[in-house]
Amino acid sequence: MSQAQLELLDQFQRDFPLCPRPYAAIAQRLGLTEAGVIVALRRLQARGRVSRVGATLVPGRVGAATLAALAVPGGRLENVAALINGYREVNHNYEREHEFNLWFVVTAANRERVQAVVRDVERRARCGKVLELPMVEAYHVDLGFRLGAGEAAQRRAANPAPASSLRKAPCVLSAPERAILAALQDGVPLTARPYAEIGLRCAVGEETVIAELGRMLRERVIARLGVIVRHRALGYRANAMVVWDVPNVEVRAVGSKVARADFVTLCYRRLRHLPHWRYNLYCMIHGTTREEVAAHIAELTERAGLARCPRAVLYSRRCFKQRGARYVEEETHGRDRPPDSESDAERISDH
Repeated sequence: MSQAQLELLDQFQRDFPLCPRPYAAIAQRLGLTEAGVIVALRRLQARGRVSRVGATLVPGRVGAATLAALAVPGGRLENVAALINGYREVNHNYEREHEFNLWFVVTAANRERVQAVVRDVERRARCGKVLELPMVEAYHVDLGFRLGAGEAAQRRAANPAPASSLRKAPCVLSAPERAILAALQDGVPLTARPYAEIGLRCAVGEETVIAELGRMLRERVIARLGVIVRHRALGYRANAMVVWDVPNVEVRAVGSKVARADFVTLCYRRLRHLPHWRYNLYCMIHGTTREEVAAHIAELTERAGLARCPRAVLYSRRCFKQRGARYVEEETHGRDRPPDSESDAERISDH
């Protein structure tokens, strides 16, 4: 990857320009041309290093979601994973090292649809109870990856989003807002006037798209707007979901400490699922090697005072599906057939 591509990915995973010609604004910052920026992003996308230019939403603000898990016998794992991939509502599906070895995320416009998908998966998979683990509170939502030691990387490490900014009530979207977010789920177009193109799809003007995106960023509906990278293709080939059983009265304070670690990309509190699952504090840690992740876990355990709390470390083995969450599209009330081609392409090892 060229130095220009590295700087492009490092500096614009967030704070994407909100102006009529955003790629020209990026080009001016990096000393490139507008066409060069667009071509670079298209090539990075074609090579699997970039998923899209798009938005991540603050959990709980729009739609509904849950993390879910199954204990699947080894001989059935790929078949059950393919079954789960067939649901449009499933945007992540991973094999992890644990008795509960298949972990997936269900997102939909409302809680009722999420629960219907979970029940349907449980019925069709025939692997026992699905652990349904909805989020209670978010302490850190980023999933941006530092690729260098430049200004953008240093700014992210020094200024994590405060946990209080993630504790927001659900919002009611207007019809134009809903249309803009629905269009944005497919990504910001890689064209000279992308917001005008989104506006055409939504029957609103370019200036309305820019204004509404700015407002949703300020009001913490959108957590970040920028380049969404594929971490494995960029060298982050090991990751673990680390879970702890923290006393309920302490979990917010402890979660806030965990969230301040610059190597933590996600940190949530989720409901326990007793008696099968005792853990309530989750974080994701990514690294270039398993040893690096293990060192981060040890450092975090000491830093946050978690040595006394029972924990489990679930390293990722395979990614069966990964795509952007779809909270605001029209209800499909059905399953995709066949499974997404993207999910087939992503069936790769994390190690």
